[in-house]
Order: sequence, then C-alpha cells, then structure tokens
Amino acid sequence: MDDIRQLLLAAFDAEHREHLAAIRAALAAAEAGRPADWNDVFRRAHSLKGAARAVDLPAVEEVAHRLEALFDRVVQGRTGLDRATSGVVDLALDRIEGLVAGLPEDPEPAAPADAIAALDACLSGAPVPVARPEAEPDIDPDVRPEPAPERAAEPAPQAQDSAVAYLRITSDQVENLSKAVHDLTAVLQGQEAVGAAVAGLESGARALRRSVDTVQGRTGEMVALARRLREAGDPAGAALDGFVDRVRRLDGDLRAAIRGISGLARVQSRSTGAVDSALRRLRDDADRLLLVPAETVFGGYGRMVREIAREAGLPIEVRLHGLDLQVDRGLLQALKDPVLHALRNTISHGAESPEARRAAGKPEALSVSLSVATKGSQLVVTIRDDGRGPDLARIRETGRRQGLVAPGAEPGPDDVLELVFAPGFSTAASVDRIAGRGMGLSVVAEAARSLRGRASLRPAEPSGTEVTITVPLSAARQPVLLVEAALRPGEAPQTFGLPSGAVAGLLRLAERDLASVAGEPAARIKQGGRDVVVPLVPVASLLGSGVAPLPLHDGLVRAVLLRCGTAQCAVAVDRLLDVRVLLVGPAPPLGGDPALMSGTIMLADETPALVLDPEGLCARARAGGLVAAPAAAAPGRRAKRVPTVLVVDDSITTRTLEKSILEAHGYRVFVCVDGQDALDRLRRDGADVDLVVADVEMPRLDGFGLLQAVKADPGLTRLPVILMTSRGDPADIRRGLDLGADAYITKQKFDQRELLDTIGQLL
Repeated sequence: MDDIRQLLLAAFDAEHREHLAAIRAALAAAEAGRPADWNDVFRRAHSLKGAARAVDLPAVEEVAHRLEALFDRVVQGRTGLDRATSGVVDLALDRIEGLVAGLPEDPEPAAPADAIAALDACLSGAPVPVARPEAEPDIDPDVRPEPAPERAAEPAPQAQDSAVAYLRITSDQVENLSKAVHDLTAVLQGQEAVGAAVAGLESGARALRRSVDTVQGRTGEMVALARRLREAGDPAGAALDGFVDRVRRLDGDLRAAIRGISGLARVQSRSTGAVDSALRRLRDDADRLLLVPAETVFGGYGRMVREIAREAGLPIEVRLHGLDLQVDRGLLQALKDPVLHALRNTISHGAESPEARRAAGKPEALSVSLSVATKGSQLVVTIRDDGRGPDLARIRETGRRQGLVAPGAEPGPDDVLELVFAPGFSTAASVDRIAGRGMGLSVVAEAARSLRGRASLRPAEPSGTEVTITVPLSAARQPVLLVEAALRPGEAPQTFGLPSGAVAGLLRLAERDLASVAGEPAARIKQGGRDVVVPLVPVASLLGSGVAPLPLHDGLVRAVLLRCGTAQCAVAVDRLLDVRVLLVGPAPPLGGDPALMSGTIMLADETPALVLDPEGLCARARAGGLVAAPAAAAPGRRAKRVPTVLVVDDSITTRTLEKSILEAHGYRVFVCVDGQDALDRLRRDGADVDLVVADVEMPRLDGFGLLQAVKADPGLTRLPVILMTSRGDPADIRRGLDLGADAYITKQKFDQRELLDTIGQLL
C-alpha cells in the first residue's frame, strides 16, 4: 500500500505543478489584458481538489475547494479578478506549493490559515487580510556565502512503523561509494577470465574423454587377448586383465570429473550473470544518488521570490522552466546561492513603479523567469526579467568612480556590462535588505569561474535584463540514453549516447505513423492531445558519409524524439538500449564533426562511445535530403492476449490510481487525457480496446460527449463504457445512462472492488 501511495504522490507532485503553472499563466494573461480561459482554470482547480482527495491531502483539498468556488464565480461573471483577488490566488498557489514541497518532513500538514482566511474573505466580500510572509530565505545579502563545512554523518531518527527513515550523509561519502562501485566493476570484469578458464578446462576434459573412449573401444580385443594368454599359461594375460580394469575405472572417474566441471561451469555462469546484474543495479543506484532534478534545488525559488516581492509590496509573476532536468547534485549545490542572488537582483534593480510599467505598455506585475537547460556539454541557467533593463550610462559612471574605467576611456556596451560582476559594484542608491552591497552579481561571476564557466548580463528583448550562467557538464555524471546504429550497410552497429534531458520520447513507428512533408519522411505522433508531425532522419545519415534508408526491424522504425528549444526532431536508430548514469568527458578534439558531438563516455567493456549533441542533430536533420528510401510496410497487428481497458481522465493522479488497480488485476491499460484524445485513439485503434472507463468533466470533449460519439459510431457502438466521476447528481446519472453508459460510478464512494466487479460483468 505504501508503494501505491508513493506512486500516487509522485504523480500528484507532477500534476499539481502543471495545474499551478496553468493557473498562474492565466493570471498573468489577465493582468496583461490578454484573454484567459477561466473555464479551464476552474476545471484545473476542480481537478486539483479531486487529485488531493485521491492522495489524502485534506489541507491542499481545502485550499483547492475554495479556489474552485472563486473561479466558478469568475466564470459565472459574479466576481471580478482585480489586483487584490489575484494576489489572494497567488498566495493560495504558493501555500499549496509549500505544502507539497514539505510533505517529506510533514506528511499530514495543516491547512494554511492565511490562504484560507484570504480566500474566505474574497468569497464573502469582506476585506482581504494581509498575509504574513513566510520565513526569509537563508541567505544574508550582506555576506558573501562561504562553502558550507562538511558535516559528519548523523544517525537517522528512529523510524516509526509506516514512516520513511532518512539518513544525512556528506556528499564526499556518496562520491566515495560511487567510486568504489565503479572500482568493483573493473575488478569483477576479471571474472570473465575465470569463466573462460573453466570453459577451457571443460573442453580439455571432454577431449581427454574422447581419447579414453577410443581406448575403451579396444578393450574387447584386449580381453580376448588376455584370455588366450592365460590359457597358454602366459603371465601377461593377468597383467593385461589388470590394465583393462584400470582403463574402465579411469573411464568412470573421468566421467565423474567431467560432470563436476560441467556443473561448476554452469554455476559459475549463473553466478557471474547474477553478480553482473546486481552490480549493474548497484552502480546505477549509486550514480543516481549524485544526480537529482534541478527541482530539488531551485524548485522553491519561485515561492521565495514571490515572498520577497510580497514583503516589498511589489506585484510579481515568477515562472520556472526545465526543473525536471537531471543534473549532478554537486553542480546544482554550487549554483544554489548564485542563482538566488541573481533572482534577488531582478527585484532590486528590475522593479519599476506600476505607473512606469503602464506607461511603457507592460503588465503591472514584474515578470521574472528562471530556466535550466543543457546546450551541448554545457549547463545553462538563465534568469530573466522584463523590468527597466541595465542602465549603461549609470553603470559606466559607477565604474569610473570605483576606478574600474580608466579616465577618458569609453568602453563598449559589452565591456560596460562586464563591470557589474566586479566585487563591490552596485548602482543601488542605498543599502536595503535586498541590495546595495554590491555582492550579488560578484558572487554569480565567482561561482561560474570556480566551475570553469562564465556569467554574462545583457539587455533582454523587448525589455528587461537577462543573466546567464554557463558551466561545463564535462566530467560530470549525466543520465545518457544509449542507442545502437550502423553507419553503413553491412557494418556492425556502434553505440552512441544522447543526453536524456533532451529526449522527449522513445518512438516505435509503424507504417501508419510515417508521413511525408515536402518529400521528406516525418513521424506522426500524439502530443498534447493532438497530432504532431516531426522530421524523421536516420542517425546513419547524420553521422555517415551519405543518405541512408530508415532502419526497419520487425516492421517498426525505432526512433528517439529530441527536444531542441522549441523545435523537435526524431532520429531513427537500430536499437534502443538503456538509460545509464555515466561519467561524461569532453568530446574528442579530432575524428568527427564537432557540431554533432558533445562528449564521450566509457561503456561497461571499457569501450569509448560518443555522446551526440541534440541541437546539432536537429539542425542537420532540418536540412533535409538525408533519407534514401521509405520504410517498408509494417506487419499486421498482433492479436490481443488480455482484455484492454482505456482509462480517460484529465487528472494524472486519478489516471495513475486507476491504471495501477487495473494492471494489478491483469488488464492491459491505455490512458488518454481527455475525451477528444480518447475518441481519436478509439477511431484509430478501437479494435484493441475492450472497455472504456471515462471521467465526465474534461477539457475539449467531456465524458458525456465521448459517450455520445462512441454510441453514434457504428464501429464502436457495442464498446462498453463506464462513467466514473465526482458528479453524483441524479440528473447527471440519468443523463449518462440515457446516453448509453453501461455503468455510472461516483468517485465520492469509490470502491475499487465495485469497479473491478463492474468491469468483470461487462467483459
């Protein structure tokens, strides 16, 4: 049960962030005077409430319930969304984010009193109480951060029966563990020599056995000769009988030895396989300890920045991007304080008065974004705002006063912007809690230099400032997708790596999934509930000496969908191997196109392999003219072996719960995110689906609309449909059954046995 809850909490963690981001985007659009889809916002608050109920988080459910009621009034036109109300919504979203982030320390948090009181005031029309800011982030702006001293391992607290125990250890200990595991891997590779020696011993024993068998085949003649010699009174007859007995005993002993050697060979082979498998898991787990999502370090920064701005009375909109990227823990920790300093800098130097922003045609709230991405073998962290932007004249004059600009010199814009990274440099008119000491960007620059990287500042377009920290990922552990591709016909396939942070998906494409755009092959995939066509190019064409056909195996083209900024492309390979956490070194200086390579890795057999640069691959793929011939037709659809259920729900938490229940009872499960997505899949693969379980409240096409479309389609009309929804009004139940639903189950009284029994009866 604990495993299921952990799975649901992981799904809820991803889902709640998606809902919060969408609601914040709608608030930002409304603030900027752009239209916002308040029906979608209301639905997201409703889904958030249901998902919180599914994972038993009443504190989040209480806040989401009030948000749902507030957005319902907005949809009905009974409530406007003024600045004060938007601030209350922002506060509520921050508190939900904080509750979920604190679950490891407090698995049963209390509802946030300030957000509840503010939402209740909005709903009742009373004055909104002033929210108290959360604790200030643990950085003193007046002090340059020093490296934290290593702490000795602390004993884990006594774990309760159902609690998760945590142990605090130093990063050096984790590094040493990872190194020891890799050293053990090298040592155990010597077991291959032992296995080869045992196999050689077995082969030699069998060859000796064949020689003995040859001698054994002559024993009949020797026995007859011994008898004639005995009859003639020759003592050699008795000696020959003794020799024949020794040959027979030797044959028996040799058979026993061969059986023992063969058994030893089998045991050694099984043992080596088991040790290799266990060692591979141990190595991956040890390496994974050093890799964490950027979310673990930067995830709370949005909430921190909003609290700082809230305390200063500044309206602000904060967006975080790319925090699911897996990065070496030590690298993230080294960037933790510099990134927070850069974010504080956006408030202290980028904030403008509401009047100035309105006069400039900007939304009233300052927009701040933090993005984390990889580019080739570099980690790129970007902090951007749409504030006043750098004042080059003021920076230049400050540099003159501090002796950083020689008298009479007129440095160019790039040189002027470099001055802001000098220790003690600040253009702030006074010292306050946020700025004025001149330490912020100096800390950023020093951290980047210590990591063999660089920091830069430039004006953002159309307004504001952009600070970029770029540090190398080389000699850092990264999750790498391993693939195989033969670069030329008849050649053995080679292994290549692709940074998993740039991998948007793994594709197995049948003939129906292939398309042609302007004469070039493309892959047709489902993304965000709609069909998307992306370029499809074989790796052999990108790395080889000429065009190559799409590699076809078992009627399928296997490909990796790469994400390159806002663009995507698919590269076809022969085999998809595995995702491994590996030490990535620099790309080789010679021997290939540097635009296509981002590093090198060592495989398990100590063979080096190239890590390919996704950006370079996508740029080369978009050039076209790289595919020799279309793929052959895909084979026929395989027959179903187990009943297949299609689960349709816009809540990832609910989908995960239903999928885990059904798969645990032997069903194959497909999932779709809304009614339109489900209808498209049914019209394409309806023969593979035996039953549908659908929610009612979903975007694009709700459950009633899906049910009506299914029953109106001659090819789908006999397909059983179960509606499972929180809408338990008798009118809704009657409507669902009148439209042809085979069963109607309400989530408020959800019992998995009822669902399983209903499915069993219908199938």
